[in-house]
Amino acid sequence: MTGGATSRKALVRRPSPRLADGLVTHIDRTPVDAALALRQWEVYVVALRAHGWETIELPPLDDCPDGVFVEDTMVVYKNVAVIARPGAEPRRAETATTEEAVTGLGCSLNRIREPGTLDGGDVLKIGDTVYVGRGGRTNGDGVRQLRAALEPLGARVVAVPVSKVLHLKSAVTALPDGTVIGYPPLVDDPGAFDRFLPVPEESGAHVVLLGGGKLLMAASAPRTAERFADLGYEPVPVDISEFEKMEGCVTCLSVRLRELYG
Repeated sequence: MTGGATSRKALVRRPSPRLADGLVTHIDRTPVDAALALRQWEVYVVALRAHGWETIELPPLDDCPDGVFVEDTMVVYKNVAVIARPGAEPRRAETATTEEAVTGLGCSLNRIREPGTLDGGDVLKIGDTVYVGRGGRTNGDGVRQLRAALEPLGARVVAVPVSKVLHLKSAVTALPDGTVIGYPPLVDDPGAFDRFLPVPEESGAHVVLLGGGKLLMAASAPRTAERFADLGYEPVPVDISEFEKMEGCVTCLSVRLRELYG
């Protein structure tokens, strides 16, 4: 993108008291402490703010157990928000409030329409390359519609298979230099990415780029954090144990808006 400073806004939504009733696909269900989840979410939001991010809290959706995983509701590229059509029907009610929020921020809107399905957690952006996980929640028509929406804006949309985890970003994210990181047993095809760095812990595969080489990541991946520190990055660990029980990770708890026009 040319011109204009990058924005640092993050959409977040507090967890529902019914978090434990959320969908679980690739792991066994274990008890979730909703009060602890709320405290962990508050610490996550504070960590974003402490590193210069303006957090925008969406209205609570207590009847949507998965509503805290706000990243799944959209894909934002440059100034365009593509409103998702979640692959799990019970989650489709979550998109209305996020759509309202990005409209208020001046984003142009596009939408994934039936029969397409797409979850934001299946989309990993690295510069102008947009990887889309084709798997349980995102179908081929969703990939096609995303490609039609983003390629005219200069994106290259690349579909990659996802079968071992819920979303693409449950398997891989990327470091500031564009290197894709993942826990190999959960990555269908590491060769799909230009540069791939294996990490030793499943939850070490998920980072949010805070800026300045700082990486927001789960406290449950201390060995991976050590490896990132060796590479010159600064890990910022947060405990998200209750969200990990629901297949959540640090990326899915916010939508980061980095390229809004001033």
